[in-house]
Amino acid sequence: MEPQTESQKQKFGAGGTPGGIGAFLLGFAFACAGSWLLTDQVVVSGDYFGSGFMLPIVNHRMNSFGLSLIPFIIRIGFLFFDGKSLLGWLLTIADLVIILAGILMSLHIYFRPTTLFNTLIMLVLLFGGLGLIIRSLKSTRRAPEDGSQNP
Repeated sequence: MEPQTESQKQKFGAGGTPGGIGAFLLGFAFACAGSWLLTDQVVVSGDYFGSGFMLPIVNHRMNSFGLSLIPFIIRIGFLFFDGKSLLGWLLTIADLVIILAGILMSLHIYFRPTTLFNTLIMLVLLFGGLGLIIRSLKSTRRAPEDGSQNP
């Protein structure tokens, strides 16, 4: 066996760089706590595809979600007929994107009222933790133990 050089003996931390594992774990804990507190204040509700239109005669709200499903079902039929059709796959993916956009547009997302102090704590934990994680991925140089310092 070959003797290990000094660079091979160094312990590597977060991101393969020397040192930084403690900062990484602390930053990860802060970022998790901050993101959990922040997402706990977010309220999501929906109107069951409320982006539809109103029929004035019968006073009934209709949505266009069913109309976006019809081309999707036809495209699925074409894919069962010819599964290698590139155009069929592209149009099916486009239909899925349209359906997903319809679902997302019907959601109402808002931040529940909270105090400024709580909001600052959440943001400091989240972005401070992310900063510690990024800092831990940088290589940390230690001063040589023989007392000499490099300029």
